[in-house]
Amino acid sequence: MRKASVTGLEGVVAAETELGYVNGIDGDLVYRGFRARELAVNYSFEEAAYLLWRGYLPDEKQLTEFTNSLAEQRRLTPDLKRLLDSMPSQTPLMSVAMSAVAAYSGVESVLAWPPSIEQAIQVTALLPIIISYRYHQTKGSEWPAQNNETGHAAYYLYSLFGREASPAHIRAMNAYMILAMEHGLNASTFAARVVSSTESDLYSAVAAAIGAMKGPLHGGAPSGVIKLLEDIGSKEQAEAVMRRILDRGERLMGFGHRVYKTQDPRAEALREVTGALAGDDPWLDLAQYVEQTATRLLAEYKPGRRLFTNVEFYAAAVMRAVQMPPVLFTPTFTAARVVGWTAHVLEQSQNNRIFRPQSTYIGPMPSD
Repeated sequence: MRKASVTGLEGVVAAETELGYVNGIDGDLVYRGFRARELAVNYSFEEAAYLLWRGYLPDEKQLTEFTNSLAEQRRLTPDLKRLLDSMPSQTPLMSVAMSAVAAYSGVESVLAWPPSIEQAIQVTALLPIIISYRYHQTKGSEWPAQNNETGHAAYYLYSLFGREASPAHIRAMNAYMILAMEHGLNASTFAARVVSSTESDLYSAVAAAIGAMKGPLHGGAPSGVIKLLEDIGSKEQAEAVMRRILDRGERLMGFGHRVYKTQDPRAEALREVTGALAGDDPWLDLAQYVEQTATRLLAEYKPGRRLFTNVEFYAAAVMRAVQMPPVLFTPTFTAARVVGWTAHVLEQSQNNRIFRPQSTYIGPMPSD
């Protein structure tokens, strides 16, 4: 008799972790004892990364030292520049990022086991450079001179657009990157832990995670939400446009989530941040109004379904507000999630056992 399969490993516990807790029923997301919402609203990218890597928030001296060490690793070295310049022009940005990170595993100094926080800092600092340099290559524009005097979120925006971002946009991007850092044993994080469990190096584990993030079922960009907001265009059109969509039996992009059966805590945090900034940015102001209208209409059209805003809705609002082109959506997600990947790699090394699950054979048997 054939055994029941566990397709997709859904519900299977494969690891114990102190890093992140995802509670889809109650709508809770916790990083090492702190609610992600609190971190996104009140702390910097650097502080949240320090918490995930070290296990506690830094004091002022530790934060300064950590911020400096992250900034010192933001270097477009001659070797990295040659590598990026040698990539075929048609290679997608995520494939370039995966290849460039993997190339660091060939450097003898990073092959040591176990992985280190210094390696985590380096790869986190390198990804914005890899992403922004390749982005400017594809546009035929000049990569801006490095500006290491800013925080990580501000630096990322500067490296892409070559100008200082507004405080409102920096704060929104900082909140988004914190909320995207960690989300349990998702596909890319699991990929990183599996590779690390073989005692392969941290860079190979991150490259594997980027390979998983490339897939549209995992790192899919919030383009559908942006199209919805652009189709609406103004508050006056919001209800009419969304009623037409619902009358056709189509879904409103940005509402509902596979894990969260109540409010997505990441969406709540971004709502709080963008709500405070809405007066400074008309796009964020429109997103707030659309959410309120959509929630009312969904309760009318789909009573009892409990469809709430998911993180993609406000991620789209943030991306559109900072004028991020769609080609950069998944790379930006990657530049934030690398903190969680490396934290899991570090945790895996502390009590390592290679992942070796079983499979159920359902093919033919030889005829004796």
